[in-house]
This record gives sequence, structure tokens and C-alpha cells, in this order.
Amino acid sequence: MAIALLFIIFAILLMIGVPVAFALAAAALATLLYLDLPTIVLVQQISAGTGTASLIAIPLFIFAGEIMMRGGISERLIALASSLVGRMRGGLGQVSVLSSLFFGGVSGSAIADVSAVGGTMIPQMVKRGYDRDFAVNVSITAALVALLVPPSHNLILYTAAAGGGLSIADLFAAGIMPALLMTAALMLTGYLVARRRGYGVEIFPGWRAVLLRLVSALPGLGLVALIFVGIRMGIFTAVESAAVAVVYALLVTIVLYRQLRLREFMETIVHAARSTGVILFVIATASVFGWLLAYLQVPAAAVDFLQSFAHSKLAVLLMIILVLLLLGTFMDLAPLILICTPIFLPVARAYGIDPIHFGLVLVLAGGIGLVTPPVGSVLFIGTAIGKITVVESMRTIWPFWLAGFVVLLIVALFPGMSLWLPGVLRA
Repeated sequence: MAIALLFIIFAILLMIGVPVAFALAAAALATLLYLDLPTIVLVQQISAGTGTASLIAIPLFIFAGEIMMRGGISERLIALASSLVGRMRGGLGQVSVLSSLFFGGVSGSAIADVSAVGGTMIPQMVKRGYDRDFAVNVSITAALVALLVPPSHNLILYTAAAGGGLSIADLFAAGIMPALLMTAALMLTGYLVARRRGYGVEIFPGWRAVLLRLVSALPGLGLVALIFVGIRMGIFTAVESAAVAVVYALLVTIVLYRQLRLREFMETIVHAARSTGVILFVIATASVFGWLLAYLQVPAAAVDFLQSFAHSKLAVLLMIILVLLLLGTFMDLAPLILICTPIFLPVARAYGIDPIHFGLVLVLAGGIGLVTPPVGSVLFIGTAIGKITVVESMRTIWPFWLAGFVVLLIVALFPGMSLWLPGVLRA
């Protein structure tokens, strides 16, 4: 009864529009009262939820990404992508996808990606004669790439929700191949849709222009190498790499690019602080929810339930993906990771699924929910930028959504795709 009460109250509060963090806290408090447990547990677990040292990396990575976004890096990355793939059919759509791969390595956030790249590319595509729905759909689905490349905030959240013990360096490495596959799949889809609609191509600026744009963008791309190589080689921890990333971002945008003025810097601080506050509040309240799940032995019950009728690793993984896709339609990615990891990770371990591989599947499945109504935050941002309704976007987004779903299945069914690179780097 207590388990049902916990989930029913949480679901009802979400459906009536209560913010996720408050819904988590209210559902947990009601369940504590029902179980006649001391309510001080709520305060203790909220405090403990943000006490993990590895979480310090999240606000620092958010701050570094905001600095790079406002300091001129996004324009340079888009210019580089344009010179590389603009000649393809539906050139600006291809530019949007490749720019998301580049910028995702700087921001680590799908929302920051669609705000920066989509905010630039969607108006340009509309101005060049592309349909608004195409401009929005290609931009919002391209933002899924940012979930997989380092420094993905969501992979850091996954390690925290898993209770520690997982290598952030391995998770970062595991996301690279799926990110490249997602980029290729979305670019192919964009090409096919653009060809059917008769979109044109961009003029090739020449190899000299490509080289100049590459040189201009290299300092921004260097942030990705700094973070990944530094953690992988053990030069610094994830938290230390996040602090170094902030210093590096400031040096690039202030000293080299000279575009981050005092006003933009203050706006960056405010925006990063707001984003950090929202994320950490969700983490804090989700920790109470997770504590109750463990107290009520929900993970063990989930293992027993699935073992009662699912006897293969593949069947269990597919059922978990289905649940994650359904939950992603009304839950944002951060709370989804924090709530579902304690439930499904023990199930995955029981069936011999590698936790690194499972983390990629969980983040990617939840990320597809970001472009799915009714609570797809990336979908709403993209449609707002493109000035179309969610319904208009949903009518034609299915080729891009299907491409993302196929990539998810490939990553799930072939664990070697995500585990190969970490294994090579450990050797």
C-alpha cells in the first residue's frame, strides 16, 4: 500500500502541474506519515542528497558551458559545421546536427544545445526557405547528441544515482560511439527529408575558409579534449576537470575571443545559478524518494517481478526501455534518472547487464522523452524558437524520432558499441 501511495501521489501532482521537485517531496512526506516514520527523515535525506562530492562538477560544467555559449564559441562551431557539411542536401539542417555534436561537447546539456544552436540555426533555416517544422524538428532531435558526449551532466547524475563506484571516465568514453551513430542517423534522415521536400544546398566556401574556421573553433573544441583526456589519464577528477573547464572557458572567451563583456558575464552567472538551483533541488528531493524506494524494497520487488516472467537479458532490457520511454513522456530527464536508476540498475545487474552500458541506454531512452509531448522540455524550447505549435511539430517529427529510436535499439542490443572504447582506453 505504501508503494502505491508513493507513486500515485507523485503521478497525480505531476498531472495537475506541480513542479517535479515539489511533487517528489510531497509524495515522500505523505508516505513517511503513512508509515509513521519521523518526518525529520525528509530533511536529513534532502541534505544528504546534495552532499555527494561528485555533484560539485554539475554546477561547474553548467557555468563553463554558459561562458562558452555567450563568449562566441557557438557561432564559431556553427561556422565550422557549415563549411564541412553545408554542401549536402538540406545543408543548414546538416549544419544543425553537426553543430550539436560540437556544441554538446562544450555544454553537455540538450537544453543548452537547442537554445544556442537552435536559437541560431532555426531562424536562419526559416529565412533561407526551409519549412518551420523541418527547422524545429532537426534542431530538437539533434540536441539528443549532447546527452551522450562529455561532459554530459546526465551521465554524472547517473553515477550519483547509482551510489558511486562507477567510473565517470568510462561513462564519458562509452557515450562517444553512440553519439557519433546518432549524429550520422539524424544527418541521413535530414538528407532524405530535405531531398523529398526539394531543399537546396549551401555554397562550399573553399578549403582555405574551412581551415580558418577550424583554427578559430579549435580553442572551444579544446575544452572537450581537456575534460576527457584529463579525466581519462587520471590527471584530475571529474570535479577538478569541471573547475579547470571554467578557468579555460574564461581564458578563451575573455583573452582569446574577447567577446565576453561584463554584462554578458553577469548574465552568465545568473543563468548558471538558476539552472544549478533547479537541478540540485530536484536531486535533493529525489534522494528522499530514492530512500523510500530502498526502505520499501522496491528494487528487490522489481527484480522478483521481472524474473517471474522474463527469462532473458534482452527481454528485460526491452521492457525497461519501454517503461523509460513511457515515463519520459511526462517526466524530465534528471528526475527520471534519479528515480529509475535505483529501481532498474539492480535489475540490470541481476541479469548481467553492464552498468556502464545500462547508463547509456537509460540516458538515451529518457532523452527521447525530451522531444516527446506532453512534458518534452527540449520540444517546447524548439517550438518556441521556431514559432510553431507542438502539434505542428509532432505531425512531421516522426522520421527524426524514429531515427533516434533505432539508434537506441542498436545501442541496447549491441553493448559492444558503448563498451568498446572504454575497454580500449583502459588497456
